[in-house]
Amino acid sequence: MKFSIKKEILLENLNYVSHAVSTKNVIPVLSGIKFDLTNEGLNLIASDNEVDIKVFIEKKYIDKIEKEGSIVIQGKFLLDIVRKLDEGIINIEVIDGLKIMIYNLKSNFNLNGIDPDEFPNLNIEKSNSPIELEKKVLKTMINQTIYATSTQESRPILTGLNFKIDSDKLECIATDSYRLSKKTIKLEKAVDNPINIVIPGKNIGELVKIINDDEEKLNIHIFTNKVLFEFDNILFQSRLLNDVFPNISRLIPDDFKLIIKADLNELFNVVDRASLLTSEKEKNVIKFETNGNILTVTSNTPEIGRVEEKLPIIKDKNEDIKIAFSAKHMMDALRTIDSKDVRILLNTEISPIILNTGDNDDLLQLLMPIKTY
Repeated sequence: MKFSIKKEILLENLNYVSHAVSTKNVIPVLSGIKFDLTNEGLNLIASDNEVDIKVFIEKKYIDKIEKEGSIVIQGKFLLDIVRKLDEGIINIEVIDGLKIMIYNLKSNFNLNGIDPDEFPNLNIEKSNSPIELEKKVLKTMINQTIYATSTQESRPILTGLNFKIDSDKLECIATDSYRLSKKTIKLEKAVDNPINIVIPGKNIGELVKIINDDEEKLNIHIFTNKVLFEFDNILFQSRLLNDVFPNISRLIPDDFKLIIKADLNELFNVVDRASLLTSEKEKNVIKFETNGNILTVTSNTPEIGRVEEKLPIIKDKNEDIKIAFSAKHMMDALRTIDSKDVRILLNTEISPIILNTGDNDDLLQLLMPIKTY
């Protein structure tokens, strides 16, 4: 294998595929990136057994292809070398079977390669009826929900994002059993059969890092045990979690005793300041108490101190409520909302707290209260 390519083109595509390079080295070949050079162009492939990424660089973006071939190059060293080489043309050449030369006019690196036959067959395939979605829409949906996935492996299914599609409605749901986030969007084309899959949160978090914010479309190919995202020159494949995601519909009340409307930024700042004197050991508890059109936010940690904040609000009824919850959970939820105002929907001091921006809002955030007695 021997070819020449501009540094910026190679580095950009290596950065994409590196999100699937294994850092655990259980299988040494998975710590590398497979180069597969043909007369049509260069495939870069990486896998960590959870995520597979394949990037194709067309021939027109490669300065010179002198000899086709395949090799696996250790990812960490390869990326460090390419990042630090001067701008301009980089030459990559395989000599003596598994020896790799990476060089330009000033620098020359020699690396030991890995036999490409040791690299697993990833079986990256496409379906006949993919779901089409704007990249920007998918990225926003994931960013607004992924924070609520669990980090505890005791219930693996809660570490994932639940994608449910029925006709032309797509719901993305995440919960760690203490809070919940649900985003609903309308698809341009309805699906023939309902879809219900759970994608590991860690994997979809890597996907978000390589999707840009433009309005171009991507295709989602869904299979029994895996999902493939196809966009630009990238194929991103993730395994699925195979347990049943909990039915969250029963957690979301239909009616509320009290609806509070507040300025989003002011509310966030008040909660943020109140959280300064909370303890993570004590679940960062703060309290809300309404009195007329004033919301009082307090935190009281005996070993730290006490803080009190007041905020003007609008209520739909002449009712008052006291409720306690995690400041961290509230701030995480508020960060996902893109609006001037936010609504807080309440029933009792032990009922779930719902956040949204209106009756037709496509984003719903839920957090459980904390008993303080």
